[in-house]
Amino acid sequence: MPRVLIVSGHTGQGGSVANATILDELSDRMPGAVVVPLADLYGEDFRIDAASEQAKLEAADVVVLQFPVFWYSMPSLLQRWVEQVFVHGWSHGSTGDRLRGKRLIISLTTGAPGPAYAPDGVTGHTIEELCAPIEATCRLVGMEIVGTIWTDGVSYQSRTDPDALASIKDRAAEHAERVIALVEGL
Repeated sequence: MPRVLIVSGHTGQGGSVANATILDELSDRMPGAVVVPLADLYGEDFRIDAASEQAKLEAADVVVLQFPVFWYSMPSLLQRWVEQVFVHGWSHGSTGDRLRGKRLIISLTTGAPGPAYAPDGVTGHTIEELCAPIEATCRLVGMEIVGTIWTDGVSYQSRTDPDALASIKDRAAEHAERVIALVEGL
């Protein structure tokens, strides 16, 4: 099994059902994986310990970015993590090669249903198009994106409906299963 680093970009606002379930499942099923809960570590002040995070990345073969889509992008805390950790001279530039050859899995959830993420949907863009900045970053630092795992329609607003909540948990567990299968297939 490759060495896996799971970076949880959920801000923790209002609690999470889908992302929390995904993380729980991944932690249970991949006990050797290192989970970095950014909200717990840096959510108060967004002061990222870049050296610590870089060491975690260097020790990993596979990086999983786990996050809910916020305003058609990754949450600001995850973006801040990228900005502070992926620095010139370390991750890119003439001497920056520490991420070269590492594999990345984009693992995301959306509250809106899948049809919203289509050229003719409410967003006017596909999930692939919304992930383009992540792909460009990976290309710059020499990482290989090995897959995007997406589960739609897991809005926090459904938490008050017991049937909808159970469905979210089931779908999140299935999401985690797809991430695990992808990692195991590497």
